[in-house]
Amino acid sequence: MVQRNLAFLLLFFSGFAFSNDVLNDPNALLNELLKEINVVNSKYEVLIYQKHAELDKINYTLHTSLNTKKKVNLLISKDLLESEIKQLITDNSSDISKIRYIKGLQIIKILYEKVLSLDHHFASIRTFSEINKIANPNQYPEFEKMKNLVAAKKDKKSGYDLTSVLGTNTIVSVIQTFTNMLSSSLTKEEKEKELANIECILDFTLRMQNDLNTIYFETAFLQKSNEKMKSEIEILFKDYTKPITYFTTLEACRTNDDWENVTSKMDEYLSKMKTTTGQAQYKMQVNLEFPIDRLLQFITLYNNFIDQGGKFYEKFKVILNSYENEKQCDSKLPLEYKKLKTDIDVAIDKFNIAYKPVEINGTKMKEILYGLNEFD
Repeated sequence: MVQRNLAFLLLFFSGFAFSNDVLNDPNALLNELLKEINVVNSKYEVLIYQKHAELDKINYTLHTSLNTKKKVNLLISKDLLESEIKQLITDNSSDISKIRYIKGLQIIKILYEKVLSLDHHFASIRTFSEINKIANPNQYPEFEKMKNLVAAKKDKKSGYDLTSVLGTNTIVSVIQTFTNMLSSSLTKEEKEKELANIECILDFTLRMQNDLNTIYFETAFLQKSNEKMKSEIEILFKDYTKPITYFTTLEACRTNDDWENVTSKMDEYLSKMKTTTGQAQYKMQVNLEFPIDRLLQFITLYNNFIDQGGKFYEKFKVILNSYENEKQCDSKLPLEYKKLKTDIDVAIDKFNIAYKPVEINGTKMKEILYGLNEFD
């Protein structure tokens, strides 16, 4: 029996040694899960059908036989067959529970890697200081040069200096620079020359500042949401492995590559469940079933987050492509702006491919929860 369980585990779980598609794609795992459930159901359907066929023969003979001793033997055989049918139904349910539990654990492992990858993605995005550098004209050498020139040529009587607080305000700083320029001793030609040098910078930063800040703050929101996702899947793993008495955290399990120990604990539990009978076996099976529901709840949370993230980045792409003077100011635009556009294109691809939602529709949900096919 132990050898059979070990073979079962090696087939479905050993070392998480899957093909590349299954290794990275929870949808491929779910499809495997449904196929395996159908195989198990088909196997037991044949066995139960055979037992019912034997039972029908016994019932027919009972009605037609007049031999009392023969009837007694037939009744004993009937009771035995009915017990065997009940046991087959229990074994069928138990085998499906094992498959769902094993595949669920594999899905948790894959989704955890995706959540960690998202965490790394958000940690490497444009920081507020980088966004500020793109959106603030005071960060551009050309504008700083003009400010210094205007400061040196300003009218000492009508010109003014900003406080340290207002000096960092983009709009106020630009207004002050232009006001001082108008009253400065610069010639008309000098003013026009300086203005031509910074017109694209000012146009870009004043038009795009709010939009760029929106990208930063909404990305920060996504990062916080992903931190919640990470916390949720770690709690899920704790609940999921509690029945098999594995109490190491998901983070520690991954860091220490302790999946073999998880497999060992699960093997012990499944072997014990196989040899347990009655209410005790039912309770052990329920303990395996309950975490599946929690996993499906997390998948819904994950799917909503990925859908939301993809829509956010599509929005960011529209925002960045909305600068109407991009062509004529292309040579003056900061490299960070172009890099940000590239980063967002890459992020959209990741949300559509690498992080794509797990496909669970109503029919698939029914099969995963109950091992039932709507066409059965």
